[in-house]
Amino acid sequence: MNTVEIGKKIVALCKEGKALQAIQELYSPDIVSVEAQGMPGMPAEMKGLEAIIGKAKWWEGAHEVHSAKAEGPWPHGDRFAIRFTYDITNKESKKRMTMDEVGLYTVKDGKVVREEFFYGG
Repeated sequence: MNTVEIGKKIVALCKEGKALQAIQELYSPDIVSVEAQGMPGMPAEMKGLEAIIGKAKWWEGAHEVHSAKAEGPWPHGDRFAIRFTYDITNKESKKRMTMDEVGLYTVKDGKVVREEFFYGG
C-alpha cells in the first residue's frame, strides 16, 4: 500500500470505530507516537507497537465516545494528515468535551512509522 492508500484506510477504519484495527494492521512494529503533551503515567513520546496499542486501549477505556469524525487524508510525500473531531465524556471526571486534533503520519515501506498529534491547549 502506498501513503495515500494507507491514509484512506485509516480514515475508513476510524469512521467505523475501528482505530485499534488500523493500528494493528497498518503500523510498523517500530512505530513512534508523539502527543502534544504527556500525562501522568503516559509520556508524550511512546515507541513500539505494543505501547501504542496499550495507549489506544487506555484511551478507549477512559472515554465514552458520543461521536467521532475523521477527515482526510491530506497527503504530502511520505506523510499525510488526518483531522479528528470527537465528542467525548471522560469517564473519571464525567466532563463532556469536544476534542479537535490533527494527526500527522509518516509512512515507510508500506507501514506507518511515526504519528504526531496536534491539538489546542
